[in-house]
Amino acid sequence: MMRPTCSLFAAFAVILIGLHAGPAYAVNPDEMLSDPVLEERARDISQELRCLVCQNQSIDDSDADLARDLRILVRERLIASDTNDEVIDYIVERYGDYVLLNPPLKPETYILWISPILLALFALIAVIAFYRRKQREDGAGPKSLSDQEEKRLTEILGSSQDRS
Repeated sequence: MMRPTCSLFAAFAVILIGLHAGPAYAVNPDEMLSDPVLEERARDISQELRCLVCQNQSIDDSDADLARDLRILVRERLIASDTNDEVIDYIVERYGDYVLLNPPLKPETYILWISPILLALFALIAVIAFYRRKQREDGAGPKSLSDQEEKRLTEILGSSQDRS
């Protein structure tokens, strides 16, 4: 029988191994370049580009077909002797600023930058309104009874006291 400290140690070891595991790249071996310097540049660029299907993953981490096409396009541009900035500019020209995981701050992308702030602000306003309404409902106290309800209550209480 395993002692509790041993099982705790085993669980801790599994967690540590999981935390130290490297990222699972979606890059297929047939996509990789034979030149390690170019491949490293391709990986660096791919980490800056958003998968338009998955939206919150880089194209390097995504298994989507469009992400694969973009990874291949990045490698083709690098083979054509483009700089990293030229490759990124080429892809942004074709897909827009939304393809960047960190889009630039300019009038066309204000909505991308401001929407999380607006969403948080609306959520805060909703929470405050909810608690104010709840506080008003709780503070209203009991409602007074109508004359008819008071008469009926007196009858019920009177009949129950007569029995005792």
